[in-house]
Amino acid sequence: MNQRSNKVLKAAITAVGGYVPDTVLSNQDLEKMVDTNDEWITSRTGIRERRILKDPEKATSYLAIQAANDLISKNKLDPSTIDLVLVATITPDIHVAATAAYVA
Repeated sequence: MNQRSNKVLKAAITAVGGYVPDTVLSNQDLEKMVDTNDEWITSRTGIRERRILKDPEKATSYLAIQAANDLISKNKLDPSTIDLVLVATITPDIHVAATAAYVA
């Protein structure tokens, strides 16, 4: 809190959007690629399938933009009213600029 002001800054998540790619990679698919099986993966991770973005021309920002569009459309938001875009990822589009900047 700023010592010169008695104003308390508040933040809230007021809406959430989502997106997953169409391509599904199941544990059965992984069984064909590496020495593992569905029971081993599921018992340790709880994961039965994962979604894969196959288009090499698209990256993390594409996924985030689709999720943002979902949020905007289902909540009838004016994009100019969004104060912050936060993207947390270990797979950025590039290492120089934040992926959130591309999404914004």
